[in-house]
Amino acid sequence: MYRFRIPALVFTCLFICACQPEDRSPGLWLSGETKPFPADWSFTNEHREVALEVTPPYFIPHSITIWCAELDGDLYVAASRPDEKNWPGWVEKKPDVRIRVGNDIYDARLVQLSDQALISRIQTVQAAKYDLDPPSGPTTSRYWSVTPQP
Repeated sequence: MYRFRIPALVFTCLFICACQPEDRSPGLWLSGETKPFPADWSFTNEHREVALEVTPPYFIPHSITIWCAELDGDLYVAASRPDEKNWPGWVEKKPDVRIRVGNDIYDARLVQLSDQALISRIQTVQAAKYDLDPPSGPTTSRYWSVTPQP
C-alpha cells in the first residue's frame, strides 16, 4: 500500500510544481507553441519579461522570468549578480535554452558576451526600456546573445 503512495506523492508534487515562472518565482517546463527562430527580435520590445528555460544538472528543466533587450534585431539577456544564481552556471555547461515570449516558445542558444562596447550599447537600450538610470561604469552583470541552436 505504501509503495504506491510515494510515487503518487512525487507525481503530485511535480504536477503542482510544474508551473510557469512568474516574477521572482521559478518554474519548470515552459508551455506554449514552438515557433521558428525569428530573424528579427524587435517584437520583444512589447514584452517586459520573457521566460527562460535552462537545463540544470538534475535534468528537470528550470525556468525563470528575465528582462531582455533588443538591439539591431538581435536579442540579449542578462543576469545581475550572476554568482549568486545557479542558472548562469548551468547555461555555461548547457547553453541550449528555450525562451517564451508571450505564448510562443523559441529554441535558442545563449552565447556569453565579452565585448564591452556591445555590452554598453545593450545596457543603454535596457535602461531606456525599463526606465533605469543610464549605465555608469563597469557592470557585474553577465550578458548573453540569443542565437539559433546549431
